[in-house]
Formats: sequence, C-alpha cells, structure tokens
Amino acid sequence: MSCPVVTNSSTPEAGASAPGRTPGITAPAASGSAAPGRRISGAVWAALAIVYVVWGSTYLGIRIVVETMPPFLSAAGRFIVAGLLLAALVAWKQGLSALRVTRAQLTSAAIVGLLLLLGGNGLVVLAETTVPSGLAALLIAVVPAWVVLLRTGFGERPGLAAYLGVALGLAGLAVLTLPGLSGQVRITGVLTVIAATAMWSIGSFSSSRIPMPANPFAASAYEMVAGGIGCLLVALGRGEHRGFVLDDVSGRSWLALAYLVVFGSLIAFTAYAWLLHSAPLSLVATYAYVNPVVAVLLGALILGEQLSWPIAVGGTVVVAGVFLIVSTERRR
Repeated sequence: MSCPVVTNSSTPEAGASAPGRTPGITAPAASGSAAPGRRISGAVWAALAIVYVVWGSTYLGIRIVVETMPPFLSAAGRFIVAGLLLAALVAWKQGLSALRVTRAQLTSAAIVGLLLLLGGNGLVVLAETTVPSGLAALLIAVVPAWVVLLRTGFGERPGLAAYLGVALGLAGLAVLTLPGLSGQVRITGVLTVIAATAMWSIGSFSSSRIPMPANPFAASAYEMVAGGIGCLLVALGRGEHRGFVLDDVSGRSWLALAYLVVFGSLIAFTAYAWLLHSAPLSLVATYAYVNPVVAVLLGALILGEQLSWPIAVGGTVVVAGVFLIVSTERRR
C-alpha cells in the first residue's frame, strides 16, 4: 500500500483499510470532527478527493515501481525517505519536542510499523510482481472485516450489521481467490496479499491498545522508518541487492516511487490527518471502499489490466461488505 499510518484508533474497523496505501491507515479518534448536521465545506471535499484518488492510485504506483525495482528494496527506500521527511516536517512545524517519546512508545510504534509496513505494505509490494494492482486493492479491501473479527475475539460486539458486512467481505474474497477465475494470476501472489491483510489488521487493531506516541505525525514517522528498516533487512536477506543496478531502473519506476513518497505518503496523509479533525469520521472512512474502485479503474485504463467477471462480482461484494461495516460504525 502506500500511505502513512495514523494510529490510536477508536474505531479501527472504520479507518483500517489497507496495505497499499502506507495502502492503508487506522483512523485516530477525531476529537475535532464536524458536528452532525454541519455543512461540509469545499475544503473538506477537496481533501477527501485527494485521499480517494491518491491512495487509490498507490496500487498502480507500486505496480509500476516493481517493473524494474526489487520489491522490498523499493519499499525500504520509500518508507525510510518518507519517514525522515515527515519527521523533519514535524520538527520544523511543531518543534523537536513533538518528536519526543518514551521508550515504550517508541517500541510500540516500531512494532506497529513492522506489522503495517513490512508485513502489510511490504507483502503487497511483493505480491504486485505477479498480481494486478486492481485485484490487489480489492483483496486488501477486506481488512475492515478482519478487524471486526479481531474485535470480537477480544470481547467486543460490533453488531449484527457489521457481522453481515464481514460475511459479504469473505464471500467476495472467496470469489476473488477461486482458482482460474481471476485470469492468469498466480495463487501464491493472491495468498501473499491475503497474508498482508492479516498483518495489516493485526497492526491496526494493536495500535489502539498499546502505548503509542501522542503526536500522530510523529508516530507515523517512527512507524515508517521502522517499517522501512524492516523491509531493508528482508531485502538483504532475500539477496535483492545482488545484481541490482540503478541504471537498470526505468524512468517511470523512479517517477512512480517519487509519487508514492511525496503524494501517497506525505500529501495524502496530511489531507487525511486534517480531515480527521475537520469532517465526520463516517465520511472520512468512506475511502475504505472508494480506494479499491479507483485502483481497479486506473489499473484497467493505464496498465490495461483485465477486468474479468469474477473480479467485478467479487470486488463488488467485497466493497459492499466494507460499506456495510463503515455504515454500521456511522450509526453507532
């Protein structure tokens, strides 16, 4: 995925959508959310459009990056650079004190960063070497369903409608993963994406239950650096650096990587963080089912990815399930 991760979520299933952003993101408590009935401003819609389009396009960006770059090496470069840039911006705007954390908070941020960005995003980057970007986005959209199940395992009761949304999400996932129905896609790539959704869900769920840095921007910076270092270690362990020559990287892969760092991890994240304090959380959380649709359309239009009937049907069912889960949280 492709966007930074905001943690300390009070409603993780509504905001946790995915590894493609940086994929995907856990919404923190929106203490400054707009009051019910308040008119939504043009600035809110503009920021929401950025989150919709940019995060939806990150799956496409990842697919272009891995055309000529090793998966974990590219993810490492992206997250480390984005994390350092975000940390510099936080220090510049809010002072170095904003980056101060306790050892427990730093450890928690590192753990969450490894789960979300190494386990979640990193596996998605690896999978997109064999899986179309649109299909990856649809598979990842089931993350809110996993989070509902995790909440249930810890004694919470999200409600009947949420469980129906889970059932729809899993039914759609079954259609998307049926052998031979999704075109010439390796089942190992599909299973890798599903593993990424599990890691992302655990990271999203855990972030609201362990001591995280109070400043969400600082937390995301530490998470991205930790996740990037984790990706780098995996890349070295896989031997991705052997035979890798920078001159072999295409210009469009460099541009896609820069796009993921600047737009996916910084601009869209800033828009998202601002929305959490300026708009109803139920409205902000709609990116969870809009992003996959954007990803599928961009993959088909730009990369010519096949939109088979199983992908269309399974994707529709998954998005419907996510919509139901998010709508349930809105009523709650």
